[in-house]
Amino acid sequence: MFSHIMVGANDVQASKVFYDAILGALGHEPGVIDAKGRCFYFTESGAFAITKPIDGEPACHGNGNTIGFAAKDSAAADAWHAAGIANGGTSCEDNPGLRESPIGALYLAYLRDPSGNKICALHRVE
Repeated sequence: MFSHIMVGANDVQASKVFYDAILGALGHEPGVIDAKGRCFYFTESGAFAITKPIDGEPACHGNGNTIGFAAKDSAAADAWHAAGIANGGTSCEDNPGLRESPIGALYLAYLRDPSGNKICALHRVE
């Protein structure tokens, strides 16, 4: 459905360290910085990117926005969360764990990145 998702960052390099760690915990390669100073993480299904806002204003999080990353199991989601805390992120919402939803059981872990963007690791429990 999506070609890419891009979030704003006040410090792209600090955000790259954070995202390299959390996405690395999910098995993804480190981000690549392009000529414009943006950082991209490429997968077969699309790309995730970090950039300074092009309007020159400070980056800020979207109130009500969450970007979810797929985790293969609960251990991967826990490793993702731990890597985020160790690399400048902050925990938000409940602690990582199992939650019931209308679509079944989900294992969820939530963080805020160094610029305040809310992100999640999600594993669909079978």
